[in-house]
Amino acid sequence: MLWIAAAVLGLVGVLLCVTIVLLPLGVPVLWLARKLFHAAMAMLVPRKVRHPVAAAGDAVRDRTGDARSATSSALEPLGKRVADVAGRGRSFLEHQRKRLA
Repeated sequence: MLWIAAAVLGLVGVLLCVTIVLLPLGVPVLWLARKLFHAAMAMLVPRKVRHPVAAAGDAVRDRTGDARSATSSALEPLGKRVADVAGRGRSFLEHQRKRLA
């Protein structure tokens, strides 16, 4: 129903813009019609359809947090051994970087 009102308001805005004298009134009316169309589509279409990339990014962020917590809880029993391996890998990379430079 809101999109019908926006369409009627848009037509009124176009008619006002056609008459040069009423152009200053027509432009804000067209702007208001555009905002009404936006609000109508926001109510009609779900967020995943309107912004598929943002919705997918939110889903990936949620899954990443779950995976990160699961991985950290699985690696807790290993404790210091994992930190030692990470430290050795980091020092190896630093040594290689210095060698290339």
